[in-house]
Amino acid sequence: MSKYVFAYHGGKMPESEEEAKKVMSQWVTWLQGLGNNLIDGGNPVGKSSTVQSDGSITPDGGSNPLSGYSLIEADTMEQALEFAQGCPALAAGGSVEIAMAMEMN
Repeated sequence: MSKYVFAYHGGKMPESEEEAKKVMSQWVTWLQGLGNNLIDGGNPVGKSSTVQSDGSITPDGGSNPLSGYSLIEADTMEQALEFAQGCPALAAGGSVEIAMAMEMN
């Protein structure tokens, strides 16, 4: 099995405490559904900044800021993509970027 990083981008924030509880429940259910494939459920992240190669800084994460991450295991990229299909970020209008974490020896 390989490790995959799920990087979450965008999506609207819950507008009420009740909606926030519902969204959190959806995340818990989805993450639990990954079973032993879940390595680290991750966390949402705050506003980011990007340091460019010339030393300049782009505030607020640029055009597609990161909103959170998870780390999972999957047999193939296709399986990781299948796992992502149920991600609650998608229902909120966000996206899931998936990349295999390369082993460094």
